[in-house]
Amino acid sequence: MKPTIRPIKGTRDFYPEEMAFRTWLYGKMKAASQKFGYQEWEAPILESLELYAAKSGEELVKEQSFVFTDRGGDTITLRPELTPSLARMVAQKQRELPKPIRWWSFGPFWRYERPQKGRTREFFQWNIDLLGVNSPYADAELVAIGAEFFKSVGFSSQQIVIKVNNRKLMEAQIKSLGVDQVDGVYRLIDKLDKLPADKWRAYGLDDIGLSADQMDRLSVLLNDSELWQQSDELVAFFSAIDDLGVRDYVEFDPSVIRGLAYYTGVVFEARDRSGEFRAILGGGRYDNLVGDVGGEPLGGIGFAMGDVVMGLVIERYGLKPALRPTPAGVIVTIFDKSLVKVSARIAAQLRSGGVNTELFPEAAKLDRQLKYANTQAIPIAIIVGPDEAAQGNVTVRDLRSGAQQVVAQDQIVEMVKSLIR
Repeated sequence: MKPTIRPIKGTRDFYPEEMAFRTWLYGKMKAASQKFGYQEWEAPILESLELYAAKSGEELVKEQSFVFTDRGGDTITLRPELTPSLARMVAQKQRELPKPIRWWSFGPFWRYERPQKGRTREFFQWNIDLLGVNSPYADAELVAIGAEFFKSVGFSSQQIVIKVNNRKLMEAQIKSLGVDQVDGVYRLIDKLDKLPADKWRAYGLDDIGLSADQMDRLSVLLNDSELWQQSDELVAFFSAIDDLGVRDYVEFDPSVIRGLAYYTGVVFEARDRSGEFRAILGGGRYDNLVGDVGGEPLGGIGFAMGDVVMGLVIERYGLKPALRPTPAGVIVTIFDKSLVKVSARIAAQLRSGGVNTELFPEAAKLDRQLKYANTQAIPIAIIVGPDEAAQGNVTVRDLRSGAQQVVAQDQIVEMVKSLIR
């Protein structure tokens, strides 16, 4: 036998069971987005590398993007994130779009990284953004949407926290340390939970060029839980969070800085309180991105959440629901070859009545057909034998309880709906 061709490293196969979970997760994201009035949109999977080169950060562009040259000589990348595409699309129709712009999306992305637990090269991501408004309530709204999603999945505020900081506040604090290269210190802070303490300090001393005194003072700064009170923006933000009713999910954390270069104000990320997983979602305010891709200046705020880490956290806390891969609530069996047409017509009748229905595709032993239905968790089976067919009836069997009853064929739709309701 020929060896089985394996999937590309860092990608995933979605069998029906996995696809059912992804669809369920998408439904939770959609519900949270629409609850706040956001509209669904999508962008191309392929983009010009130029779109990311200016603002996404050197590491994302040079090390993490899947880049190739097309036949026309243009440098193309599989999209590693969505916000630059959002900015490009808004810039193209900026004067036509009503403000504020509330958009959300869920789709595939690619990053060339070493696959490991919680990190794949291909992943699906929820993106949600609010553009055209720069206010504490706009910033708080995005955080509230994240909290609403977590609540809808079943997470309590004792399990999940959304940590918030502000880059303007941190820029002022970093400069007060006598540091001019603020972006370098941002990179250092972003690596705080990715490196052991000794290596993190060495990175700050050797790679960023901070002095031992500056490193000590930076460490004190990153542990100051009351620092937010020195920021008028954060004071107003937390007041808005109180008004939106999600304060129990939100707290200040000066070590949250986010790695992308285009963030300009509030930044935030969600974590499980046990600290077992990396960031579940992350985002922030970006006030220059639309202008940088050719549009007029237009501020925005948004976040992204990948499905991989979210799935692991849901499993860890026992919140993964029992899902049926099949959408069918009924299976119509075929007793023998002489009754194929009768069974097919009954299946068509059920579908016309709004019932998702599988028709077993061939005559087979009834036990085999019912065993298949049980493996798919189909709750109702329709059996049409010679006696039922002659009298215009069917037998409706509830596979969950084993109870069954004979029903006239013209009453089958209502009967089945009452059982699977």
